[in-house]
This record gives sequence, structure tokens and C-alpha cells, in this order.
Amino acid sequence: MKLTPLMFIIVCPILFAAGFVDAIGGGGGLISLPAYLFAGLPVHMAIATNKLSSSCGTALATGRFIRQGLVNFRLAVPSVVAAVLGSSLGARLSLAVSEEIMKSILLAVLPVAAFIVLNKHLFRNDGKHTPVADRRTMVICIAAAFVIGIYDGFYGPGTGTFLIIAFTVLARMTVESANAQAKVINLTTNITSLTFFLLNGQVLFPLGLAGALCNMAGNWVGSGLAITKGTKIVRPFILLVLLLLLAKILFNF
Repeated sequence: MKLTPLMFIIVCPILFAAGFVDAIGGGGGLISLPAYLFAGLPVHMAIATNKLSSSCGTALATGRFIRQGLVNFRLAVPSVVAAVLGSSLGARLSLAVSEEIMKSILLAVLPVAAFIVLNKHLFRNDGKHTPVADRRTMVICIAAAFVIGIYDGFYGPGTGTFLIIAFTVLARMTVESANAQAKVINLTTNITSLTFFLLNGQVLFPLGLAGALCNMAGNWVGSGLAITKGTKIVRPFILLVLLLLLAKILFNF
């Protein structure tokens, strides 16, 4: 696919904002994936290239959470295994679906994902500060990693937020702890699905790497903020991007 300067002008600033959003509370894919679609990439290539940039940004944020001691590795290790299995299945399903069907799925899934991500009532912060690796919590984390991993491998936007919601509502973690656990799983699902897309030649490297640098910068800035403050900043931006994408999709149809 031929690259143009306009593609980089569209992708780079939006990917910075996506990294910022994703580090705070997930949902950065609701911004970064539309950026690649705005730039003119086909759906499969947009999803694949977005996986490259989001993997780099999520890796940076994950490392920062690990250094702060917020990741419980007794929960994270089995969850990572489940995430690999789930995202592998999801990526295989995505590659098996035609471009036209993916466009229809995009039109249906984005508004639903946006509603869940932007619903502040789903975020609870009344749980334990540090997650305990008991049997119940372990089962919840593994099940969430597998099921949401399938979604991330197939499509992706909102994965981090869905994990945070599962951990805060079902496992009763604080948002801070849930965010840290979610980052480890989200990084795993990104890398796993990216591998499948790479093997199928769907990644546009120059644009993806440029987006990755901007995404990492946004993740670094965003990971230093609390989710309760950050969501107030990013909600209007997510809504604007989604409205623009919806208009673009409807115009194309």
C-alpha cells in the first residue's frame, strides 16, 4: 500500500491521544483503530497495524505498573496463558472473515464498545487495594482473560476497559490494581494477535512504527494519572473520534 504524508499527519497525533487514554483506563483502541481507518487502510490492515502500535504503548505502561509493584504475578501468569489461547482463537477468526463483513461488524461493535467504555457507573473503586490470589479471584481472572482475549484477537477496541470492569465488579479489585492486571493481559493479547497478523502480511510497518512511538509517548504521560481524573479528560475526545468514524463509515456505505 502506498504511504502518503497525510497518513502520518492523521495517525501520529491521534495515536498519542490513544496511548494517553489507554494508560488511564483502557479504551485507547477506540481512538487508535479509527485513526488508521481515517488514513485509508483496509479494515484487516488497520486492525493489524493498530496491534503493532498498541503493543508498544501497552508494553511501556505495563513496565511502569510492574516497577510500581502493582501487578500480582500469581494472578497474572495463569491469566496470560488464558489470554494467549483466547487471542489466538480471535485472530484466526478475524482473518477468516471477509472485508465487507468486518466493516459491518465494525459499524455494530464500535457504538456498543463505546457505551461500555464511557459508562462511568461500571467503574467501581470499593474493592481491595491489593488483589488476593484466592480460588475465586483466580477463576475470574482466567475466565476474563480468555473470553476478552478472544474479542481482542478478533477486533480489539475497549479490551483494557472490559478487563478493568471485570476485575473491579467481579473480583472486587480497586481500579488501580485492576488496571495493572489488565495491562499485563492486554499486552499478551496484543502480541499474540499481532503475531498472527504478521504471518499473514497485514501490518503496514512504517506507519505502524511511527504510530507506536506516538502511542508510547501518550502511554507514558497517561500512566502517571489516576483513572478517576483521567476519564473526565478523555471522554469528550473518544466521543468526537467515534462520531467522526461513524460519519465516515456511513458515507462509505
